[in-house]
Amino acid sequence: MLNRFFGQKPQEDPKQQKTTDNPQEQAAEQQPALDQRFTFLNRTRQMFNRLGNTVQENDIITDSLWDELEESLLGADVGPSTTLWLIERLRQRASDENMRTGRQVQQALREELSQLLGKPSALRFSKQSPLTVILVIGVNGSGKTTSIAKMAARLKYEGHDVMLAAGDTFRAAAIDQLQEWGNRIQVPVISQKPNSDPGAVVFDALQAAQSRGSDVLIVDTAGRLHTKFNLMEELKKINKIIQRFVPDGPHELLMVIDATTGQNALLQARKFAEDIGLTGVIITKLDSTAKGGFAFAVADDLGVPIKFIGTGEKVENLMPFEPQNFVAALFAQ
Repeated sequence: MLNRFFGQKPQEDPKQQKTTDNPQEQAAEQQPALDQRFTFLNRTRQMFNRLGNTVQENDIITDSLWDELEESLLGADVGPSTTLWLIERLRQRASDENMRTGRQVQQALREELSQLLGKPSALRFSKQSPLTVILVIGVNGSGKTTSIAKMAARLKYEGHDVMLAAGDTFRAAAIDQLQEWGNRIQVPVISQKPNSDPGAVVFDALQAAQSRGSDVLIVDTAGRLHTKFNLMEELKKINKIIQRFVPDGPHELLMVIDATTGQNALLQARKFAEDIGLTGVIITKLDSTAKGGFAFAVADDLGVPIKFIGTGEKVENLMPFEPQNFVAALFAQ
């Protein structure tokens, strides 16, 4: 059913196998795929390409090169603190490694950005229980409910039996939206009336998931908890309920962050991330209207992996985050 969203699972075509051992030629062969998958980074790529043009025009390390680098990073919404750290790190490397050319600095930047994002981090599934529970939090308007539906559709396509819990009960529109998405992707949604106890919704959803044999339950929660104390208390209550059914749960606590609000969104996320046991982030609206450098600020500031990125409104516009390919796309010509 969901093949129409995600397409057929890829089959290796012998004609498409690697035909060269030359790394540069291999990169050239991969370039069209990178461009097609990361077209949402066009605006950010322009920032990084401007740095590349500076390097080509004057391939020596000058003060103007550092200024251009700083301007490019800030323009891509990497953020002041992460930009400052990167510049200091690159200056130190340039000194320690006796760099002489702008191309060396550009390559070092690429390496530092890749290291900053870390390795790919897939969703964690329970190894002890037949049911995996994923909690998702995020302020209203961040794309939280839509991201939950997209993630559910992807997991269903991958063969999981998914159920959703409408635990964001303080906003009737959130319940309606999740139910509408559930109908669209054919995933059951457990809900109650607006302003119901979120814990009661989670309890019902856990019972239903176990009785129906679901192996993934995604809980939409905490859409309108404005203080860290309220958020912590709500999550503690939900966690206790989950652990009555699934002792090792919840297995993921994901925060949805809207990239279009940039550093303001990061400030809000930082207030909660330290104390709630956050395991990952979903960055939404990371398309041509946003600046992709925000991903580096998130990784640096919150210290948790980026699990998915949202790149549009369609159900298939949720990509598992691939750090190395993301960085490669930024430097693609």
